[in-house]
Amino acid sequence: MPKGGWQEFTSADSLQRPSGPTQEPTPKSQQMVRVQPTRGGKGGKTVTVIRGLELDPAGFKSLLKRLKTRIGSGGTAKDGVIELQGDQVELALELLNKEGYRPKRAGG
Repeated sequence: MPKGGWQEFTSADSLQRPSGPTQEPTPKSQQMVRVQPTRGGKGGKTVTVIRGLELDPAGFKSLLKRLKTRIGSGGTAKDGVIELQGDQVELALELLNKEGYRPKRAGG
């Protein structure tokens, strides 16, 4: 035994992260997804806002890319919300249905 003899972090099991209960993601068909056209704070331009998606950042990026490609316009994903340029509610609802979500139209 080396001098001192105290080896708190040398065993393999002491280096393992504690495995707490992992929360499973909500199935796509049970997520409360809302699609809404809005004009607030966008210089008078209409944008389509998609809320209620439970995705990791990579999932948001991937879904945003598919939406922008399908719709043919720009958009962004930030703070758990996807914004698409223009009034794209019908196309967004159609694509989200194909992806396995059950989106609903909200607002105007």
